[in-house]
Amino acid sequence: MTCSFPCLKETKDGVLLSIYAVPRSSKTEIIDLHDDRCRMKVKAPPVDGEANTALKEALAKIFSIPKKSVILEKGQKGKNKVFLLHGLTLKQANSVLEENFSQKAR
Repeated sequence: MTCSFPCLKETKDGVLLSIYAVPRSSKTEIIDLHDDRCRMKVKAPPVDGEANTALKEALAKIFSIPKKSVILEKGQKGKNKVFLLHGLTLKQANSVLEENFSQKAR
């Protein structure tokens, strides 16, 4: 049974994913939930949009969607970010996060 993660919100265009970014980490990955956001490590530094670009690329890979379908809606300069995952349903996004977190629990 699919649960609903508080970091996800369905819109007419796709799913909004709220992220708490941790730049300059050892690798880029979603690690856990931080309040109502997914906490995500990113290797890149928060300089000249490098971390945002790395997050966008990682999210595209994690959710198996094209990079152009990952749009930074809010948080250009802060750690709290909101990405639109264009074309994804809430059910699909929940399923990907469930799989991601269950692999981390192993």
